[in-house]
Amino acid sequence: SILMIFVLLPFWTSLLVRTTAWMILMQDGGVFAQLLNLTGITWLLNLTGLAEGTPQLFKTRFATVVAMTHIQLPFTLLPIYSVMKTISPSYMRAAKSLGGTPLYSFVRVYMPQTLPGVAAGCLLTFILCLGYYITPALVGGPTDQMISGFIASAINTENNWGKASALGVILLVATLILYYVYNKLVGIDRMKLG
Repeated sequence: SILMIFVLLPFWTSLLVRTTAWMILMQDGGVFAQLLNLTGITWLLNLTGLAEGTPQLFKTRFATVVAMTHIQLPFTLLPIYSVMKTISPSYMRAAKSLGGTPLYSFVRVYMPQTLPGVAAGCLLTFILCLGYYITPALVGGPTDQMISGFIASAINTENNWGKASALGVILLVATLILYYVYNKLVGIDRMKLG
């Protein structure tokens, strides 16, 4: 479907191209800055004193979060989608025939069955984001770094291999703990993928 094409579109382009596109969109005088001016949001921010002139979007945490969300969205949505495809529609029909409203049926019948996919998507995305380097470095700038940026800084500028190793171990331990918690809560063996 057309929606799946939009979800998969980031896979078809290079990470560097996507990051550069976000740099262009977020820069001063870029598309988002002009959109803020056209919609009157800049005027409202200036009126309330929250910003002076056009708000700075580029080289901020906001820009990093928006760019990384766009890049990582398929890694979250695809496991959820594949689990949703395996859920039989007869469960919803049964809930409806037993007197459940559509919202109640969704919350009590459908949503609990999608939790393994949601957990898998969140875990996969979080693990991928733990070691992300290029997007935070280019879009967020030197003042807005993730742990991978600190590891690179410890090696390249400080020449402190011990600090870089310790930070790498922290990444590894965080990943293993999250994987263990996921396995205890959801169970890898109970995961149904399309």
